[in-house]
Amino acid sequence: MKYENAQHLLPEHVIEIIQQYIDGGYIYIPRKAGRRASWGERTGAKAELTRRNREIYDSYRRGESIRQLAQRHYLTEQSIRRIIRQHKLKR
Repeated sequence: MKYENAQHLLPEHVIEIIQQYIDGGYIYIPRKAGRRASWGERTGAKAELTRRNREIYDSYRRGESIRQLAQRHYLTEQSIRRIIRQHKLKR
């Protein structure tokens, strides 16, 4: 997200209306509903977590213990169980 100067983008009468609510402060204007990217789509974080969780599930199915998986991935055993449970529900 980058900041833009309203004086460069908006008509003067619109700025005056906005100043009635917030004078000289910062305001966030969200994207339109249909144009929003889901969390992690732009950075690849979502895809990376999906890949990691699939790897965790596959390792568990091959016999690796929850404790071993938690230690290897630096997660709690509860998180590992949640990941495994979510993958079981998808099937």
